[in-house]
Amino acid sequence: MSWRDLPIRDDLRGLTPYGAPQLDVPILLNTNENPYPPSAALVADLAEAVTHAAAGANRYPDRDADELRKDLAQYLGHGLLGANLWAANGSNEIIQQILQCFGGAGRTALGFEPSYSMHRLIALATGTGWVAEQRDPETFELDPARAVAAIERHRPDVVFLTSPNNPTGTAAPLELIEAVVDAAPGMVVIDEAYAEFFRPGTPSALTLLPGRPRLLVTRTMSKAFAMAGARIGYLAADPAVIDALLLVRLPYHLSVFTQAVARTALAHTAELLGTVDAVKAQRDRIVAELTGLGLSVVPSDANFVSFGDFADPHAVWQGLLERGVLIREGLLPHKLRVTAGTEDETTAFLDGLRDVLAKESAQ
Repeated sequence: MSWRDLPIRDDLRGLTPYGAPQLDVPILLNTNENPYPPSAALVADLAEAVTHAAAGANRYPDRDADELRKDLAQYLGHGLLGANLWAANGSNEIIQQILQCFGGAGRTALGFEPSYSMHRLIALATGTGWVAEQRDPETFELDPARAVAAIERHRPDVVFLTSPNNPTGTAAPLELIEAVVDAAPGMVVIDEAYAEFFRPGTPSALTLLPGRPRLLVTRTMSKAFAMAGARIGYLAADPAVIDALLLVRLPYHLSVFTQAVARTALAHTAELLGTVDAVKAQRDRIVAELTGLGLSVVPSDANFVSFGDFADPHAVWQGLLERGVLIREGLLPHKLRVTAGTEDETTAFLDGLRDVLAKESAQ
């Protein structure tokens, strides 16, 4: 029997599960992970924190994760308090809770594509109508006037704007975010999963939170904090937004172990974010070297780079895979996306790409 034979909702039948390929190759540069594992000291502290949590595992965790939210507020700064923060199992659960609360049947969410595909998939999974407007096909930027016109045309209940945008890497200027928030009749979600990788001078939407109760800024500990395996996401917003999300969050949704790991990681913020500059250096190296190869490269404020244009991007992807390097395909027409890795991983990617391109040009 196939799942298609089961009585699932009709609006789910055309969907496919989200996920990048998971292949066993030496160089994994396809899922935008931080390539630096936790230090021995952090591993020891994580083990101690989890052991301490395990001693009380017969009891339910703090269902509102109050101490974790205070720690997150202290990390973000901008005058935020624990009441301004909410946490869940990855930023995808945060997005799901937002749409369960402010979306749903008879409501719509608007996104500007290409962008993070889970916004659309979670909208559909929660019964929320999805409306897509397109970014500039060459630069992937979004003109404020064009964004406002789309909002006035569709009157969405939720607007998603990703900064830096995934899969392009481009950041949203504050004037764009302000224009969207001012025009939107409902909630505006700024997805800042890669914000720690902003280039110098690129501001965060966190600066716009005061006086804007319908603005939400989502973040994750999966990228800059190198905690992808822990599944910790969070948002910053007006306290009224968090009060509303309590209506849809599952009881005790964030385990005692997850909360312990997140708080321990935040106590090691300086160490963990110390890898960010190294990752950004490799990102900038990739941009420079790919540009030097004559390839079209999208400027990036994230820890990845989208590049092309290829007549047959799959052939390039396959060529790299055969050389032990896995990157991402299928996100943008004629382009590929590579995560910035360690210096050695980046060198392996660049050497492999040169080899693939030389082989193609010789044919």
